Amino acid sequence: MELGLQNRVVVVTGATANIGRAIALEFAAEGVQLVAVGRDETAGARLLEEAFALGATNARFVAVDLLHPDSAAKIIDEANALGSIDVLVNGVGGNVDQGFFVDSDPTKWTGDIDLNFGTVLRLTHAVLPSMIECGRGAIVNVGSTAGLVGDYMLPVYSAMKGAVHSFTRVLAKEVGQHGVRVNAVAPYATFAKDPGAFSRGSRFHPDNTEFLGFSATLSEEDRSMRLRRTVLGRPFAVPEEIAGLTVYLASDRAGFVTGQVWSVDGGSLL
Repeated sequence: MELGLQNRVVVVTGATANIGRAIALEFAAEGVQLVAVGRDETAGARLLEEAFALGATNARFVAVDLLHPDSAAKIIDEANALGSIDVLVNGVGGNVDQGFFVDSDPTKWTGDIDLNFGTVLRLTHAVLPSMIECGRGAIVNVGSTAGLVGDYMLPVYSAMKGAVHSFTRVLAKEVGQHGVRVNAVAPYATFAKDPGAFSRGSRFHPDNTEFLGFSATLSEEDRSMRLRRTVLGRPFAVPEEIAGLTVYLASDRAGFVTGQVWSVDGGSLL
């Protein structure tokens, strides 16, 4: 699909796994200059090969941990070598802890807060001055339906995704006058079919037994509360279904769309 994004400089965080990876590759197919951000260098190298094969005019991988205070500056430096940043996709996220809030460990709250919201604040803050100066830009934040209705046994994660949605709306009000648009996508549970789509840091990687094994400890009632029923005959989305919407929102085809949170939920919120 030709969306007029050729040669634009696009930064995608969380680009080595699942949704973020699919978004990065969807942009690559549009012929962008891609700056993919992640922690797993092996997965990053694999991503770059696929990006060039799909048609990226340029692509580079930035291996950083976005929880590190200097990470945003490193990303900006890498991107500026290609030109002014046109698009930012804040795709990094995940849950650090899960369970009932009353049983939660307060020392782990900061992990969910910083991973899901602090990273969005820091990188957006670093990118915005250039976008405002250029008088153009698009930011797409990856939120979650958890931020709309709350995911059972993911209280702090859900709250932070709600914060991402609120930040999307208020920032759109601030920067629209400068030609910058801000939107968010809110996926329901999304799983890649290819096991290779999960980097070592992904909570869905087979080595992450703590996350994957948690559901086995739940009662039937708790397990049923964690799942929402879709109306499309299958329980989950695949990453490409979020990627297509994200790339559209970043393009000029969505030039009059800003401040919106777009659910990709298979009708589960109906």
